Amino acid sequence: MMGSVMARDAERRAPTPILFAHRGGRAHAPENTLEAFRLAVRLGATGLESDVWLTADGVPVLRHDGRVGPRLRRRPIRSLTAAELPSEVPSLADLLTEVDAELPLSLDLKDPEAGPVTIAAVAAAGPTSRLWLCHPEVDVLSGLRDVDRSVRLVHSTRLDRLGGALERHAVDLSAAGLDGVNLPEPDWTGGLVALYRRFDLACLGWDAQHDRQVDRLLALGLDGVFGDHVDRLVDGLARRETGQRRSRSPSGQ
Repeated sequence: MMGSVMARDAERRAPTPILFAHRGGRAHAPENTLEAFRLAVRLGATGLESDVWLTADGVPVLRHDGRVGPRLRRRPIRSLTAAELPSEVPSLADLLTEVDAELPLSLDLKDPEAGPVTIAAVAAAGPTSRLWLCHPEVDVLSGLRDVDRSVRLVHSTRLDRLGGALERHAVDLSAAGLDGVNLPEPDWTGGLVALYRRFDLACLGWDAQHDRQVDRLLALGLDGVFGDHVDRLVDGLARRETGQRRSRSPSGQ
């Protein structure tokens, strides 16, 4: 009985998570395209996720793979100007003109030098507090703290890279001025959420592709969930909210 009461209390305290459409929701349209980003928002995504590279002329563009062109003649984005890229590769500026100025954006810095330019582009279009910058190296992220105090800096990693020193990891992220940690869905537990929250770190989970994965992360109370299927994210949040309403009603006691 006590366990069920504690579970209901945890659900009541759970934040409303950001539903991030991974690569624009690639289950619904070609990934990292303006078409995908537009559709994701229409389907109910409350945040968009993408990957940032810099072109030879310093323009931040959105693509997961750092190369473009036919299979046998693929060229690094870094070797091409923005004008030389295929038309389906949007710039960050293109995306910013398409979406609401306060819509949360999670951007994976594939090019570590893209951080300051990315922040400047977002700042020109709206508040940088809606920007979540992700990278697997803490030093890259901490170097951006003084560029902008409002941007959210997130360590994107896996538990098997941390060697079991999880509290030390939380301490180090907090000391470095970071704002959160992003782990794959299977890595998250209620204990981990509680640990990182003790250090005021946001908890985000990626690769939630199936209903059971979405439901599990939402039940843990994460701050953001990433998935390719926007409809599954939206339906999962609706299920959680329905469950919370029932638990608060007299018949649910």
